[in-house]
Amino acid sequence: MSSYREERRADKVAERAQDREDMRLKLEAQLKAKEIAAEQKRKDAEAKAEQARKDAEAKRRQELADKRARQQEKDRKKAARRAKVGKLTRWLNQNPVTVFVGFVMVCSIVPAVISQVGALADAGVFVLLAALLSAMLEGTAWALTFMGKQAEDAGRPAGKYRVATWCTAVLAAAVNYWHWAETLPEHTWVAVVFAASSLIAIYLWDMKTHGSHGKTREERRREKARRKHLKDRRKHHKDIAEEADRLLSALPFEAVSEEEAFATAWRIRKGAEPGLSAEIYAAATDARVQLGAAFELGEHVRPELVRAGMLASLYNPLPGRLSEGIPTLGPTLPLPALQRPSEGATALAGIGLYASEGASEKAREKASEKASRNAGDSANGNARRGRSDEELEALLPDALKAAAELVAEGNPISAAGLAKKLGIRRDDARRLRDRVIAERKLRLIDGAGADESAAVAGA
Repeated sequence: MSSYREERRADKVAERAQDREDMRLKLEAQLKAKEIAAEQKRKDAEAKAEQARKDAEAKRRQELADKRARQQEKDRKKAARRAKVGKLTRWLNQNPVTVFVGFVMVCSIVPAVISQVGALADAGVFVLLAALLSAMLEGTAWALTFMGKQAEDAGRPAGKYRVATWCTAVLAAAVNYWHWAETLPEHTWVAVVFAASSLIAIYLWDMKTHGSHGKTREERRREKARRKHLKDRRKHHKDIAEEADRLLSALPFEAVSEEEAFATAWRIRKGAEPGLSAEIYAAATDARVQLGAAFELGEHVRPELVRAGMLASLYNPLPGRLSEGIPTLGPTLPLPALQRPSEGATALAGIGLYASEGASEKAREKASEKASRNAGDSANGNARRGRSDEELEALLPDALKAAAELVAEGNPISAAGLAKKLGIRRDDARRLRDRVIAERKLRLIDGAGADESAAVAGA
């Protein structure tokens, strides 16, 4: 019995312990749930605050963007207005005539229309009908004016429009004059002024659209010179001009210009560039030969006169530098002598240093030869003497060829040059040079005499 009670007591103790444990677990669960709810509430509050912050930031950015867009639009409109004002200002600065013409036209048209309305109203026409008729009259004049301007700009005849414009304007002026002449017979000038108000605007516009057109004085001068040039071309080169006309008619329309056709015809007929021909080349070559002969004959001519003649573009029949020669042909003779300092008249002609300014060079040459000869004599007692006259006569043909080569190279016929080309002593070359120059002069004189005799016989 006692053991049963003890077991019951033990069971009750265990139950109470279990109840306390359950109560403890329940309290712990409740506390945990409260903690979780508090944490969730805190997180929800934080999320709500973050969303509110983001919404506020987005709203602020949108407001800034809207403000920036409004400012940009404002700046754009301001820039557009400034551009329009600037464009208008530039147009006014560039077209002051148009501005003042427009101003005068308004001041002329308005009184003319009002005067015509008054004239028709005084004649018993209804005011509104009088206004329409006056506007029709003036409007017709200006419609014809602008139609004529459009036709002129398009390249069509505009004479009929101008005639119709002036007829309409004169009719409007007659209406104004008749009205005011009857209204104020003692002040005829008033009628003239109102009549002129219908003509001044048309006159100004006609002067502006036609008076500012046309060719300038320089353009008219060039056109006149061009016509004269074409007339002289057909007069002086009739056969080539006819050949050019045939080329233009054979080729497609506007395939080549008149200048190109004439240049082609010239090349076909003359075989050279326009302005040149075989005859011109022959004349230029003959003139150069004669000029060279004149220089070789002018041994004792003053150097400054010869050089002045050389610099007077005698070598070139066409404008240009002296050393360029004829266009498309090039220089036919080398002119290095012109690129060096003046060496005297005969030096320019390829004859040697005979002028006074070559005396010092000649003296130096003699002194050098004398010194070399004395040195040779002292070193070799039996030094060979100069060549005899017979030997120099035998060398004369070779010396003439050497002299021609020196002249062709642009060098003077000097003793040093002949000695170098023939391989002889300097004193022999000096004697041989005198014979070469004399022989060349005789040949030139004989050639000139033969040409003169042929010319006389031909005459």
